[in-house]
Amino acid sequence: MDVSVTVNGTHQSHDVEPRTLLVHYLREVCGLTGTNVGCDTSSCGACTVHLDGESVKSCTVFAAQVDGQSVTTIEGLADTAPGDGMHPMQRAFMECHGLQCGYCTPGMVMAAVSLLDEVPNPNEADVREGLEGNLCRCTGYHNIVKAVLSAAEAGA
Repeated sequence: MDVSVTVNGTHQSHDVEPRTLLVHYLREVCGLTGTNVGCDTSSCGACTVHLDGESVKSCTVFAAQVDGQSVTTIEGLADTAPGDGMHPMQRAFMECHGLQCGYCTPGMVMAAVSLLDEVPNPNEADVREGLEGNLCRCTGYHNIVKAVLSAAEAGA
């Protein structure tokens, strides 16, 4: 099945099996390995990307379903950043120590950016609720929440 999609601003066109998940398409066909496969059950959120500006878990979407649409991955988020190439949310995660092993971080950052698009000035409860579909086994979430609130204050 032919799939044409814009990934991080670049047009991609590939022949894929109809059952290919978007996460596998991004990683194996497009070579963008920042999007992680964590659970294959949509529980962890490590595979979160933006599909036409909306946060989605890419393990729940077939590549064929995104034909004609636009996908932004963690790599594309960095590409949109001015200056040093870090998006303000990525910088906040770094400065607030919002990561440890880093496995959940790409999905967490993508979900957090989407959250701030919907709720530009969140409180702690908003952040915790907005990120509840993304799991982290290392941090206890305190610094992740702190990072999102910091990015919101900075106008991310």
